[in-house]
Amino acid sequence: MKFVIDMMGGDHGVETTIGAVKEFLKLHDDVYFYCVGNVECLSPLEGLDRVTIVPSIEVLKMDVDPMEAMHKKDSSLNIAMETYLKENCDCLVSAGSTGALVSEGVFKIKRMAGIKRPCLVSPFPTVIKGKNFVCADLGANTENTSENLLQFAKITSIFYRIAYNCENPKVYLLNNGTEEEKGNNLMKETYQLLKNDPSINFKGNMEAREPLNGECDVLITDGFTGNIFLKSTEGACKVMSNLIKRSFKTNFMTKIGYLFAKKGFKDMSETMDYKSTGGAMLLGVNGLLIKAHGSSDVRTFVSSLKIGYRLSKNDIINKIKENL
Repeated sequence: MKFVIDMMGGDHGVETTIGAVKEFLKLHDDVYFYCVGNVECLSPLEGLDRVTIVPSIEVLKMDVDPMEAMHKKDSSLNIAMETYLKENCDCLVSAGSTGALVSEGVFKIKRMAGIKRPCLVSPFPTVIKGKNFVCADLGANTENTSENLLQFAKITSIFYRIAYNCENPKVYLLNNGTEEEKGNNLMKETYQLLKNDPSINFKGNMEAREPLNGECDVLITDGFTGNIFLKSTEGACKVMSNLIKRSFKTNFMTKIGYLFAKKGFKDMSETMDYKSTGGAMLLGVNGLLIKAHGSSDVRTFVSSLKIGYRLSKNDIINKIKENL
């Protein structure tokens, strides 16, 4: 398999991506990397088997205007896209600007036939160890119609069925209440479309406090709300983790207590570790594009490579097209 990596994207730049590529080369001997970025910065990768360094000059800022990014031909993301197409690669991974990745994907990789708008889909951990749910859209769009959300539900259900070997995934609509009449006009209209579509196993509305409990397989929302849900969930998990650590460091007795509870807290940490779930996939385009967390460390970026590897192995793009 051939992977293209935008080595310069993300908050931590090549420090993260170089470490992740080296780690992944040890894990898998059937992946070839095209690493796009500043040649001098990528010198630690020179001479490695199954690595080609593709030179680029410019680095896109995280807040770059998506349309402006399209015209920066020498950027690492633009050249990564060109390499993806030229070399007929299986996966592209970037921790850079989400807006730039989405616009590049839509205009260069192109949308699947019949898809009006792509969506960003990412797995989330739940309290059930080993059980993930996926949410769409997580920020590919800031405004959506009910028809958009219906399409998100269709393609994300297909994705979940294939990626997680779940025959009939349970679909919920993220809302401010569980009752059918809850929500704004967009949510009310979407509810009726989902309810009346026999191809979707729609189970109703779900409030934001419920998805991590493990009942949901697919959570549907508009891109603006989904991005807030993503970041607030990650933020809450970080705060709770820090509070727990701080409480056990209060005094000698709490440190002793931690020794007795250590195994349980380790299991909880592993179960709810969002860093192990990988990045978001831009679903609805004719290629496998993975958006890694902008703040990815080496471990988180490796997780993004792992999800790209697993989806490539499953030939996810062609299977989604067949099901559509």
